[in-house]
This record gives sequence, structure tokens and C-alpha cells, in this order.
Amino acid sequence: MYARIVVAVDLHHLPQAKALLARACALLDGGGELRLVHVLEQVPGYLAAELPSDLAERRRAEVAVELKTLIDPEQMPRIVPEVRYGAPSGQIIAAAEESGADLIMIASHKPGLRDYFIGSTAARVIRHAGCSVLVER
Repeated sequence: MYARIVVAVDLHHLPQAKALLARACALLDGGGELRLVHVLEQVPGYLAAELPSDLAERRRAEVAVELKTLIDPEQMPRIVPEVRYGAPSGQIIAAAEESGADLIMIASHKPGLRDYFIGSTAARVIRHAGCSVLVER
């Protein structure tokens, strides 16, 4: 069905991430590519000065390992894990644009008053993405 899919995962919600990845594999064309993306938000400058200088790189390495544990190379050989920095919605959209994705898949958390129907990151991705977006609840 889809040649290139970007799957945005939040590693704090592993069951949702695993379910989303399984659904993405089912929707992927034979020979297609799936990009598994997790976005780390930048630490504000006033806090960064007080933290160890290599903290961001260590966290990036930890996340890369966590992403790889979600992937079974035998069953999911066409998955590219990717760790990005910045605002989650913007980075998810950028990953989709850079890879030429025809679908973005993202999970939505239980909403608060501000974003009653879907989560704020998912809402921003839906509004600004240049391709189809599937929101998993």
C-alpha cells in the first residue's frame, strides 16, 4: 500500500510504539522503506549550562539502542531507525519530507483540554504534513 512510511514513536509508551510499528509493517509495500523516528527535545540553554557536556550525545546513543530493540531484523529488514533533535512535530514532518514518505504514522495520547480530540504533536503533524497521516489511538 505504501512505499515509504515514517513511524513516529515515543519510547516512554512502548506498547503503543510496538503496536504502531506492527501496523506500519503490515501497510508497507514489498521493497518499501520504513523510517522509525524518535525526537529528543532540545534542552533550554539556561539548563544546558548546568548539565554535563556529553549528556545529549549519551541520551541519543541510549535512544538509538532502544529503537533497535524494537526492530526484529528477520521480520523487519527495511526499517531505518532515526533519532532527531528539536520540536517533535517539526522533526517528524522533516523526516517525512526528507525521505519522500507517503504516510506518517503517529500515536496519540489521551487528550487534555487544549487538544481534546488528539494529542498536540499529532494535531500539529496532521495540520502541516504534506502526506497522509494515520493517527493510532
